[in-house]
Amino acid sequence: MSVDRATSADRQAAPTSPAAGSELASSGARLLRGERTWWFLGPGGIARLADRHVTPDGGLRPEAEQRLRESGMFTAATVRSYALTVLTSTHCNLGCGYCFQNTAQDLAGGSRPPRIARTRLTSETITSILGFTERQMAAVGLERLRILLFGGEPLLNPRGCLELLERAADIAPTSAWMISNATLLTPSLARRLHDRGLTSVQVTFDGDRDDHDRIRVGRADGSGTFDKIVRNIVKASEVTPLRWTLRVNVSQETFHGVDALVDRLGDALDPTRCTLYFARIGDVGVGYANSLLHTGELSSAFTRWQRRALDLGFTVNRPGGRKTCVTCGHTDGRYGAVVSADGTLASCWETAGKPDWEVGTVADGYLPSAETGDRWIACQDLYSYDEDARTLARFRDTVDTALLDHLHETGRL
Repeated sequence: MSVDRATSADRQAAPTSPAAGSELASSGARLLRGERTWWFLGPGGIARLADRHVTPDGGLRPEAEQRLRESGMFTAATVRSYALTVLTSTHCNLGCGYCFQNTAQDLAGGSRPPRIARTRLTSETITSILGFTERQMAAVGLERLRILLFGGEPLLNPRGCLELLERAADIAPTSAWMISNATLLTPSLARRLHDRGLTSVQVTFDGDRDDHDRIRVGRADGSGTFDKIVRNIVKASEVTPLRWTLRVNVSQETFHGVDALVDRLGDALDPTRCTLYFARIGDVGVGYANSLLHTGELSSAFTRWQRRALDLGFTVNRPGGRKTCVTCGHTDGRYGAVVSADGTLASCWETAGKPDWEVGTVADGYLPSAETGDRWIACQDLYSYDEDARTLARFRDTVDTALLDHLHETGRL
């Protein structure tokens, strides 16, 4: 049995028996059958198992389970930092038609769909947010802070971003990351943000250049954004050690251009500083429908894209067991919080800034659970698919098994 504590041709993973599967699932673990080995994915890491460790019906033998438990593979890592997500601006300079923060479609067919109410983070609200954060951290004994700068587009309020990070450092050791469209990221701003604790930025690409420039457009004039985003990442990388997570949205609109996109990004950027991941978009936006289903073609495509990314030097996240989100996985906001620019609390970034989804304020704290039960949304809860849970699980298991096999065969695992 080989244990890996690191947490971070279409072939279907062998299913476990119903009893074994439900038992593993309840612990957040998965057991997958690879080409030459079995893979155990638990909250505490990855283990490679032999046939002798697994029963004929696909369950763990008692001695194998005991050793995995003793190795900590069934135990999630201890939470060490309070996870604070702050929307520094709820407005956005792009007009993506599928955005989950749109409240309706652009009836003129342009690039200006109506959005959630526009608010900006102010110094006064930062004071309230940091006071709330100090109280929350003290309640659970956490001494470190991890901030996510979010929007809208967070860089529509660069002053708010910088002030929040600078003042947060006064209450706790702080690091930060940001989800941004990167169209407003200048080298000077990147340097200033990094000096205040920003370590990484997540940027989305909607397929290759032509698809991206048709979908991810400027709100003011419908202009394409692909070249500007790539250019800004290159320039920011020249003056900072920032790392980049490149999310590739996969839909029927972008599917056929992803192979070219991976190669294009490999040529334009430094792959050793980038993590690349592929996300099949759910039906999250007003009037948006993704007809690309989790079929054999899609799983083999994901496998092909991941392998090409690895060949080019990109990082591809390792699969893992199911983990509880520190931010939205606890109904009392125990280990993290999502705060909109006006100081209202949401359970998750998906509902932040949306009317009737508030679960409290930083001034008064969380509302009683009896009042927020129907408003407490966890990650992915708002995503809907026209497929059943078994189909989705099969897709995930197939892709993850192929990736683990490849990482092992190439000496990366």
